[in-house]
Amino acid sequence: MGGLYMLDYGAGNVRSLWNAVRKLGYEIQTVKEPADILKAEKLIFPGVGAFGHAMLALESEGYTEPLKQYIASGKPYFGICVGMQTLFEGSDETPDVKGLGIIPGRVRKFDAQTKAVPHMGWNSAAIRKDYRGQDLSEAEATCGISDENRYYFVHSYAVPYEENLEDWVFTTTKYGDEVFVSSVRRGNMFCTQFHPEKSGYSGLRLLKSFLESEKIISEDNVRISTVAHPSVGGFTKRIIACLDVRANDAGDLVVTKGDQYDVREKSTANGDVRNLGKPVDLARRYFEEGADEITFLNITSFRNCPMTDLPMLEVLRRASQDIFVPLTIGGGIRDITDPDGTFHSALHVANEYFRSGADKVSIGSDAVYAAEKYIANGNTSSGTTAIETIAKAYGAQAVVISVDPKRVYVQSPSDTHHHVIKTPYIGPNGEQYCWYQCTVKGGREARDLDVRQLVVACEAMGAGEILLNCMDKDGTNSGYDLELIQDVKDAVSIPVVASSGAGSEQHFIDVFAKTNVEAALAAGIFHRQEVPIANVKKVLKQSGVPCRPMEIPL
Repeated sequence: MGGLYMLDYGAGNVRSLWNAVRKLGYEIQTVKEPADILKAEKLIFPGVGAFGHAMLALESEGYTEPLKQYIASGKPYFGICVGMQTLFEGSDETPDVKGLGIIPGRVRKFDAQTKAVPHMGWNSAAIRKDYRGQDLSEAEATCGISDENRYYFVHSYAVPYEENLEDWVFTTTKYGDEVFVSSVRRGNMFCTQFHPEKSGYSGLRLLKSFLESEKIISEDNVRISTVAHPSVGGFTKRIIACLDVRANDAGDLVVTKGDQYDVREKSTANGDVRNLGKPVDLARRYFEEGADEITFLNITSFRNCPMTDLPMLEVLRRASQDIFVPLTIGGGIRDITDPDGTFHSALHVANEYFRSGADKVSIGSDAVYAAEKYIANGNTSSGTTAIETIAKAYGAQAVVISVDPKRVYVQSPSDTHHHVIKTPYIGPNGEQYCWYQCTVKGGREARDLDVRQLVVACEAMGAGEILLNCMDKDGTNSGYDLELIQDVKDAVSIPVVASSGAGSEQHFIDVFAKTNVEAALAAGIFHRQEVPIANVKKVLKQSGVPCRPMEIPL
């Protein structure tokens, strides 16, 4: 279809939207200059990152006035996430930067006192509008949104629902005790706070509806229905599949065990690198099996390649062609100097991963070093760390901190200056207390830093999520370290992903029932299909744990 354009102002993962449109059989062009906006017959603006960064980029590229003219022309416009937020008057994220002012109202930050912020994960969208002469089921069909589906949200700021917005609001969503605008629809405009390109088949169906419609339903036919705010939020717990990726001796990328293990087979004469599958093929399988997110961890054997030759860039490009849930990449997100002396900042490295299909980057050892400097400097940030520079450009939701702690047992809390907990796992000399020591280099080197110090410092510097491993539990299949998980949850207000130790469906039930963690991750048991993802979702549902339902493919 000619005339379909995407407004890309140069930030974040827009490849996934491009791939989603191509998957649906349509061609899409990228706006390269302001005049292209007015050429478009349909325009999609997939805003990714911070509000102020987006608005300043629009201004500097000369896109602001043509964008306003396009929307006023009556031609179809689809704004996604920040692409919706920029239509409002402003945002508390950057109070001194004005929005486009097309929709009344202001973008506000969620209350982090009552829930984890960012709002990160799958939630429902309750329809508030129907159309004259149609019932709600018909109205749903006109836009592809269904009350039964879940859509992927990742944001710290949203527009609170207010009655003066009724002429604009199409759906609302409840997160904790707050109800916010999750989509708007009026005249030629349809916008979502959630990411349809990351919302699985439900999101693809929504995009398909926009692409196939000749025009958006006239506002003359729109009226407000009597649908109430959702009394119970549809926010679900996430199940994440993790793939440790490295090159084998033949140079092929394979999924193997983690960085801290001997990854070579004992059963083969030459000790080949253990191969649990090809990363893109496995990731595609997990998407089809219902994984809510997929994480790739880059193992050390190819982290020192020149920037342009990093194999994980191609893994992300290929994976994002057919996988429409969030992708995280970890390992090597730091300042890099190529063998020829070319320097690449951590922000530039992250940008390359985002442009290749990643939605989040995970920082490990460098987060520990940054936290140590933060604490040594009197809990003051420098503004130059990878955490801070990436979060400033792309938002806190784009930065994950991967934590690798291990237990250090003590007889009494007075035996250490670190934060301790009383643990049911008794130490080798009968100790009932332990502190969790942070490690770097895949767990091979311990630091004089406890897990609470690390996560508190990283949240203060701008991180948006904690991927919480446990060296003592990893590979044991004995269940998650519940004491560690709850201790970290008590220390921060950002989402936490439980990792290390899962060996059965019951372990997933336990971690969600006994802690208030937002997500649980596993690797080997999924690779070997000892515990299929579909089984995990089934038992969670039976146990009353909210999770995203399995979807019917297109």
